Amino acid sequence: MTSEPRASGPGTVLGERLRTSGPGTVPGERLHGSGPGIGLEERLRAGGVHVAGIDEAGRGPLAGPVVAAAVVFPRGTAIPGVDDSKKLSPAERERLFAIVTGEALAFGVGIVENDLIDEINILNASFLAMDRAVAALGLKPGHLIVDGNLFRPGPATKDIPVTTVVGGDATCFSVAAASIVAKVTRDRLMTEVDSRFPGYGFARNKGYGTAEHRAAILRLGLTPLHRRTFCHVPDVIASGAKGATKQSPAGLPRTERSQ
Repeated sequence: MTSEPRASGPGTVLGERLRTSGPGTVPGERLHGSGPGIGLEERLRAGGVHVAGIDEAGRGPLAGPVVAAAVVFPRGTAIPGVDDSKKLSPAERERLFAIVTGEALAFGVGIVENDLIDEINILNASFLAMDRAVAALGLKPGHLIVDGNLFRPGPATKDIPVTTVVGGDATCFSVAAASIVAKVTRDRLMTEVDSRFPGYGFARNKGYGTAEHRAAILRLGLTPLHRRTFCHVPDVIASGAKGATKQSPAGLPRTERSQ
């Protein structure tokens, strides 16, 4: 059984190889109007290799997993409307998810659950989800394009060249497509668990720290889906004791974004 990496605290990065700004990192570039372009992918494909765009969803929520997606397209593919998932409505994301997954040469999804996030921290969990997404592709890409300015290779990605792109989900087509796949997959998971844990509004807030969600934690306590390292509240709240409703929500991270 393969053991997962461990971290000593929030923000700790495991492993020897960490991509940061500098070699291998490029600023986002819009090449076709105002939406993500395919220029970077096409340049990288010039060597005859498959290029995978990678992005994640769910780094900030108080509950649920972090989900990453990797998407490989045939050369020359461009899908109108594909953009950073945060800029799209839920209906648009669902529509484009079907098109992206239908036209992709391959796509893979990697999921890291909340308990492992608590164990190795969210940064390492995001890297692990990305590595799992590449492992799920069914083919080995010749190059990876990763949103952001950091990347730590894992077992599936350790021998693959990587380009990190700041703002890649808004400027690079394959990364934008991966952001849609990751976001839709995670939103569906959180909607499915809503009925198992009524009162938290997971179908609406997707685990993010909205006012409704924070109030529910104070009223009902934490569920098995909550990230304990994200919910810095007194133990009485975690146990669901009667005094929980008297506690202030000030200790909860005030992350309101749920789209």
